[in-house]
Amino acid sequence: MVQFLSSRLNVSFAALSDATRRGVLEQLGRGDASITELAGKFDMTLTGMKKHVRVLEQAGLVTTQKVGRVRTCTLGISRLAEETAWIEEYRRLWASRFDVLDQIVEELKQRETFDERRETE
Repeated sequence: MVQFLSSRLNVSFAALSDATRRGVLEQLGRGDASITELAGKFDMTLTGMKKHVRVLEQAGLVTTQKVGRVRTCTLGISRLAEETAWIEEYRRLWASRFDVLDQIVEELKQRETFDERRETE
């Protein structure tokens, strides 16, 4: 299970690592679009956009449907649930570490203030 999740996260994060692909996801969040429409919005060739869409599709972030000559893209059902959970786990870990660090800094400040008072007495 861990290996599957790791592999899935690798594919997802690799897909999300490109600014154009993140832009495509943002665009599709506003509504479905054809590959031609997406290529026009990002000022790129159809071939280039097809490659980006294929990467997003392999990651489960986008689905496509071809009707006639038009391939329409839709946000995938994944909705980044596993990826969000993974990020949240690390956010909590770092938040707790920063809380401990804040506590140490506060203790050092109090000790410094106490030492300064003792020196002036």
